Amino acid sequence: MTSVIDIGIGALVDELPSDLVITDPDITASYARDQSRFTSWSVPAVVLAPRSTAEASLCLTAAHRHSVPVVIRGAGSGLSGGANGASGAVMVSTHRLKTIVDIDAEARLATVQAGVVTADLRAAAGAVGLHYPPDPGSVEMCTIGGNIATNAGGMCCVKYGVTRDYVAALTVVLADGTIMRTGHTTR
Repeated sequence: MTSVIDIGIGALVDELPSDLVITDPDITASYARDQSRFTSWSVPAVVLAPRSTAEASLCLTAAHRHSVPVVIRGAGSGLSGGANGASGAVMVSTHRLKTIVDIDAEARLATVQAGVVTADLRAAAGAVGLHYPPDPGSVEMCTIGGNIATNAGGMCCVKYGVTRDYVAALTVVLADGTIMRTGHTTR
């Protein structure tokens, strides 16, 4: 018997461009869980992989329209189970959102996509004479989007602060696909 969620997922897959949709079970299985050990998880039927804010909005708008639950996943380095697959949900991965859009050394601002690896941002900032201090234990593989979602810190946070102390503005895609901007880029 086909469930309402299965019908919704099928409609979602049919609606979205095929290059955004991953259905290969060997690949979707690798998105089932983060690094937590004592949390429940399920293999997602589908992984959606947007490359831009507009594509992320398209994915979430379609999921909302078809009443399909969504889990957002960055690098999967978390220890809380927040990026674990859930039964009947699709996974939206930020792994293609990996562009450092701009680093303005004069304004001391970096504009990056959610899937940028924290170590890559630190290196890019260092190349223009800046320093990005938050240093979660998984700095070599964790992403800025996950750092923001969990307010990651690390050993330097006592002296320099945690992720929230370094976020000036955000462009986010809400669960219904609405794009929202918050904060400001003036310091």
